[in-house]
Amino acid sequence: MSGGQPEKSRGRKGKAACALLLATSMLALLRPTALHAQETELRGEVSETAILTDQQRKARQLALAAQGQQAPTSAAQDNAPARTYLPASAGAVPDDTDTDAATGSVFDPPSATDDTSADTPAPPKPRRRPSTARQNAADQAKDKAADKSKKKKSTSTTGATATTGAATTDTTASTTDDADTTEADQEAANRRAVTIDSVDRQKLDPGAERTASIEGQDKKADDDPFAATGVKWGSFVIRPTIEQGLTATSNGDASSAGTSALLSETALRFSAISDWRENSATIDGYGLFRETVSGYSVHNEQGRIEGQLNVDLDNELRAIAKLGYEAVPESASSPDAIAGVNTQPLRQTVDGSLGIEKEAGKMHYALTGAVTHDFFGDAELSDGTSLSQKDRDSTLYTATLRTGYEISPALTPFTEIEVGRRTYDQRIDNEGFERSSTRLGARAGLELDMGEKLAGEFSAGWLREAIDDNSLEAISGATVNADLKWSPERGTTIGLTGQTTVEPTTTADQSGDILYSGRLTGERQIRANLTGNAALGLDWRDYIGVDGHDMTLSAEAGLTWWLNRYAGLTTRVRTEKLTSNLPGRDYTANSIFLGVKVQR
Repeated sequence: MSGGQPEKSRGRKGKAACALLLATSMLALLRPTALHAQETELRGEVSETAILTDQQRKARQLALAAQGQQAPTSAAQDNAPARTYLPASAGAVPDDTDTDAATGSVFDPPSATDDTSADTPAPPKPRRRPSTARQNAADQAKDKAADKSKKKKSTSTTGATATTGAATTDTTASTTDDADTTEADQEAANRRAVTIDSVDRQKLDPGAERTASIEGQDKKADDDPFAATGVKWGSFVIRPTIEQGLTATSNGDASSAGTSALLSETALRFSAISDWRENSATIDGYGLFRETVSGYSVHNEQGRIEGQLNVDLDNELRAIAKLGYEAVPESASSPDAIAGVNTQPLRQTVDGSLGIEKEAGKMHYALTGAVTHDFFGDAELSDGTSLSQKDRDSTLYTATLRTGYEISPALTPFTEIEVGRRTYDQRIDNEGFERSSTRLGARAGLELDMGEKLAGEFSAGWLREAIDDNSLEAISGATVNADLKWSPERGTTIGLTGQTTVEPTTTADQSGDILYSGRLTGERQIRANLTGNAALGLDWRDYIGVDGHDMTLSAEAGLTWWLNRYAGLTTRVRTEKLTSNLPGRDYTANSIFLGVKVQR
């Protein structure tokens, strides 16, 4: 019994030792190791700042390595053993001395392990701060190296010892500063670059207010909310307008024999503008119908339509073509009006022109050819018969050359020369006169272009039309033409128009007359749905071959109140007075109109 007990004790001790060794091995195997993703800095994108910082760090390491090589050389000259370079903090240099080892750059490939049977490849050496165990091992190696250095330096002289100590202090200080800089560079390099779509990945606030729909946002207010929108027709935008109302007048036909009447008046107007990319075209027209409701008998129908085409050609050339047609009955106040008729003859006019414009630097050139043909219908006499007016049919051909010089973008003075020929379909009229004539004129003017503020032109000159029949005096006189628009403020437009017209005649022993017409108009948008307009007119007719003249003064004012964008109420008041030194031509006409205006 006593002999068996010692064996049992030894067996127990052996089992305890085996259990202790087994537990130690398990702890060593289960010891947590740093993950590969935590040991390397290449996680996510690498910014350009990190690359540049890494290059600067490598340059400083090379400079410090060069200084480290110079320090042993100086120590060897002093017969002192070379001191091993020791960094101020562990991990500043690689642990191994292999020349092929990684330099710590972001461009170094991961090192491969020699053990092919390992489960996981060895991760690349990190550039992060070393672990605590490695830091302690580095500190111990540093202390041992310092002790050996002190033993070797004990046999040296005092002066050598002082010199060596000073060098060691400088080296240590510089190494410490470099280590701090390296750690700061590593932190900047390890900072994860911000991705492009990081802002879009922000978490939504569940309590945020819902964004309103696009249709619910406030729309930009129209500059003119009551302006006609127009109708799209092919490549044109058409804006039609119709006006219907009643006119009460003191002189039904504006003549010396006219009396009061109540008239039904209908006016149709339209404008069409092309929607082309390069060239442009416009079409305008109107129709006016007046019929007696009560009082003085009036039956008047008139209208006009005209179009214009602008085409840009090569070599800074531009072509402008115009074509128009007009049908207007002879006015009762016209010098050629026929007395004692039921209906005045209808005058029809077909006119067209073609012009070429050229800009060469500051010089502007324009050449325009125009043709105007007038033909008249028969006059219906009070006895039921008709009177032919064929001897009044004529055609006027003109050619105009304009030359201008642009002294500034807003001012362009110009000169014009006009030549023409008027030919009658009936070479000798019913009174035995040869009415055809030759036309010659010259003008000088100024063209203004200041945008919406002021635009247009005006000119003055002289015009002469010599009749082929020597017994008739030539029609000649000064000419004044103007077409200006001025906008002193937004919503207000003031216009000035002037025109000089040669009116031939077939009256015996008379050549004709020159008519000067001028209009001053104003339009004001009082409110968004209320528009006011006013006009002043002055006409002066100078008879050639007869000591006579006519002067016509007119004034007009009106208002338009828009109920909506498409309909409104309109009214206007007009007065007109003609005075003449010839008998039987004076008259006065006052009228007031009230109606409805519809537009689209």
